[in-house]
Amino acid sequence: MGEFDLIDRYFKRPAAQAVLGVGDDCALWAPRAGMQLALSTDMLVEGRHFLSTVSPEALGHKALAVNLSDLAACGAKPCAFLLSLALPRVDENWLAGFSKGLWTLADQFHCDLIGGDTTQGPLNLNITVMGEVPAGQALLRSGAQVGDDIYVSGHLGDARVALEVFRGNLSVPTPVFEAARLRMERPTPRVALGQALRGLATSAADISDGLLGDLSHILKASHVGAVLEAARLMHLLACGEELALPMQDQLRWILTGGDDYELVFTAPAALREQVTQAGVLAQTPVTCIGHITNGSGLTLLDTEGQPLAHDFVSFDHFA
Repeated sequence: MGEFDLIDRYFKRPAAQAVLGVGDDCALWAPRAGMQLALSTDMLVEGRHFLSTVSPEALGHKALAVNLSDLAACGAKPCAFLLSLALPRVDENWLAGFSKGLWTLADQFHCDLIGGDTTQGPLNLNITVMGEVPAGQALLRSGAQVGDDIYVSGHLGDARVALEVFRGNLSVPTPVFEAARLRMERPTPRVALGQALRGLATSAADISDGLLGDLSHILKASHVGAVLEAARLMHLLACGEELALPMQDQLRWILTGGDDYELVFTAPAALREQVTQAGVLAQTPVTCIGHITNGSGLTLLDTEGQPLAHDFVSFDHFA
């Protein structure tokens, strides 16, 4: 099967929103009046971002989900995406599974595949996603204010549990592992929540490399500091009760585990009721875990409210 036959069979279908989709040298997109384009791109490399044992369908889901998570953090509505795909060889079973996972999630968010590239090489997936957000309403990292509450969506650390099992460092009951593996391989982009937070959140970021690292991006961009409370964080590991691990270990995975694809965001304390309602509307739990402070840096408080010494460091591709 040649390159263009591959594209025609697995990745080409009429675009619902683009002026021009797959088939020409460029796609054409016209944003609606009053909207700004939100653009993001993520690359997934075998052995670095995913294991060779992951199913093609799950990989198709995740490749798009991690990009949609960036749009969610901006408060944008997904519109379209470009796919660049390097394959060691043409494997029709793999392509059928991958494209199924990709299309299923794309259809869920009415997001068109409008172009891209394919080539031969080590397995490498790159997606560039496009979204729309009303002009001036995008959620940014730079708006956090002193006194704001700090929130996270959903649960954190479960994907890390699955990774530790795969590495042979942890043994857990099968149901716990399967639930954690689902979080690792099929993350849920919080698109509805991101849009519901427009006008409420003062800043936001998606949690891909670990809460500590991604919250630090907000603190740096906003020139503020933060206090996080371990007593609130401990409830974020969905499988925490089944594991019965020491607090320090659970906190390490919650704060630095990565691959969560949840949102961390800030909002004025006066808007707590509205933030809770936004979570209800988006069918996504939100948890207040601390607050924004003057100065810089991040302080972690133990369950007694005292500063907790730690050596937690989030993931860094080049560290």
